[in-house]
Amino acid sequence: MAEVIAHLGASGKTGIIDGTEIRVRRPAVGRRDRDRFISGKSKQNAVKTMVVTDGDGRVLFCSPTRPGSCADITHARQLGLVKILADGP
Repeated sequence: MAEVIAHLGASGKTGIIDGTEIRVRRPAVGRRDRDRFISGKSKQNAVKTMVVTDGDGRVLFCSPTRPGSCADITHARQLGLVKILADGP
């Protein structure tokens, strides 16, 4: 992630960051963390990912998925994105 942000900064290009949900089948009945996959936004079973694209829509970074109950800002913090952007170039 840091390399992508550094590349965008060095090249003077704009990056677009989006947290997106991907619907998944409901986890197995015996799974202990089954409720973590329920998204508060869509009330469906989902996983989330953060994607960074350039201005032309090319994907520069796609994060590992997280359970649907994870907020976008929490995911961004776990990836270090908030710190990278706060520190600046």
